[in-house]
Amino acid sequence: MADAAVAIQNVSKFYSDAPVVNGLSLSIQPGEIFGLLGPNGAGKSTTIRMITTLTRPSEGSIQVAGYDVVRQPFLVKRQIGVVLQQMSVDVDLTVWENMEFHGRMHHIPKSRRQQDIDRWLEYVELADRRDDLVKTLSGGMKRRLQIARALLHEPRILFLDEPTVGLDPQTRRRLWEIIKGLNQQGMTILLTTHYMEEIEYLCGSPLDGDRPANRIGVMDSGKLIELGTLEELREKYGKGLLMKQMGDRWEYQFFPTLQDADAYLTHQPNKAGMMVRPSNLEDIFVELTGRNLD
Repeated sequence: MADAAVAIQNVSKFYSDAPVVNGLSLSIQPGEIFGLLGPNGAGKSTTIRMITTLTRPSEGSIQVAGYDVVRQPFLVKRQIGVVLQQMSVDVDLTVWENMEFHGRMHHIPKSRRQQDIDRWLEYVELADRRDDLVKTLSGGMKRRLQIARALLHEPRILFLDEPTVGLDPQTRRRLWEIIKGLNQQGMTILLTTHYMEEIEYLCGSPLDGDRPANRIGVMDSGKLIELGTLEELREKYGKGLLMKQMGDRWEYQFFPTLQDADAYLTHQPNKAGMMVRPSNLEDIFVELTGRNLD
């Protein structure tokens, strides 16, 4: 586990004796996009808060880039960039002032600071808005500013907690491209999201060369209940799906392949209310947790 970007061992977090995170063990490899899925209350945000030093674990240990989050929080903070679900930029400052303030907080020398601010504002397509007050930006622009600010001190690991929540589909897609581009440059990313298509797009890409596999972890009731690549999960649960309408609900039946599902349907004497399609991550999630994500 020593060379993992993030190493979590037997971590629990209790509030009033109730476990919000319960015996979690997980390692994330350098260069991986790791997607954390789970229904509301599964413990995803608490997990992110513990990894990013905002909340102390009740039990267990967490290391980020080799540093302990409890004993070496200052060193951990230098290794990470964090974009939380809540909007955390100062709306009464300009875009540039937000970046400048963050750069000074991280003691980035002035000569380098100006170059880096320009570089990252260019990267998230906000260079032309540098002198505008943040309160005048759209929701998507504010989120892009949060990402630029999180990258300014050159972290090794980027944490994104519901980064595109509340944004329109077109803006969401632009953010996906930014996140994907960062990973292709070698950045390790841990992402929590409510959007299945977001996880499938960012974590479901085929492996290339010596890059680590992007994986998906499913949390429910504070525990990690499934872990693997999108392809591994579809292999395990079945790539083909038969849907059967039962009154006002659908019943789902997994098959190893789409062809197997087709063959089963062909042999049914009454095919009314039945259809076959490829399985997706949402089907697997419902199978695991018994509920939809939203």
